Amino acid sequence: MDDSKVFVVTSGKGGVGKTTVTANVGACLALLGYNVCLIDADIGLKNLDLVLGLENRVVYTIIDVVRGNKDPLEAVVKHKLLKNLNLLASSQIANKDMVSEQDMINLVNELSKHYHYIIIDCPAGIERGFKNSIAPAQQAIIVTTPELTAISDADRVIGMLENQGFSEQRVSLIVNRLKPRMVQRDKMVSPDEIKNALAVELLGVVPDSEEIIVSTNEGNPLVLDEKNRLSVPFKNIAQRILGNPIPISEDISGSSEDGFLGFIKKLLGRR
Repeated sequence: MDDSKVFVVTSGKGGVGKTTVTANVGACLALLGYNVCLIDADIGLKNLDLVLGLENRVVYTIIDVVRGNKDPLEAVVKHKLLKNLNLLASSQIANKDMVSEQDMINLVNELSKHYHYIIIDCPAGIERGFKNSIAPAQQAIIVTTPELTAISDADRVIGMLENQGFSEQRVSLIVNRLKPRMVQRDKMVSPDEIKNALAVELLGVVPDSEEIIVSTNEGNPLVLDEKNRLSVPFKNIAQRILGNPIPISEDISGSSEDGFLGFIKKLLGRR
């Protein structure tokens, strides 16, 4: 497709929720009617198939495509409930050296003919897997949690992206696992403080929630439950990707900490 858009979801620190963000934002775009392909680029440490509940459906992986054994469309797996949400899975028996930057560019160029959105779930860190993942991407989404170590690592990743030619307009930020009560007690940095420290646009804020953890463990993206108010942040992020200016303050409208809702909305509104 001529208008296909390619995103890479990345971070410096592992365990910040990149895969959960990839799965849920991808599912939101698919729910809106777009053809979406998610690529698990974490060679050797696959997780995206588990989060999507597709681990038993995977027959071929990105390695089969890179080696020329299968065409990309033969290797992708359709989601059980969302037929326009597709996964190209990673392999646990391979390593990052088996895939090159050019391999990823060729792969994404082929998939771009068939999907409106391609979202690459990048491995943590700034080594070979990171460089492979960002090579075909048009836009980069940094995921961080409100922890100083994660923020510091995110800053380093932003520097690496800049060195690879990513302009400020091509990089955005998602703050994951925000705890409003801790922010109010000055025990956790706010999304605005993180945005200002990293000097990138804030794409969304996802509150911390046990429900997100449960849905991830069950292999069922939370956004597929339309009644679940915790799907709101991911839906808002998808709308912003489409160019719709949803206020960041709306991301915490589903927070269970209702006593702090007004405070956090005011806090997130300081832009």
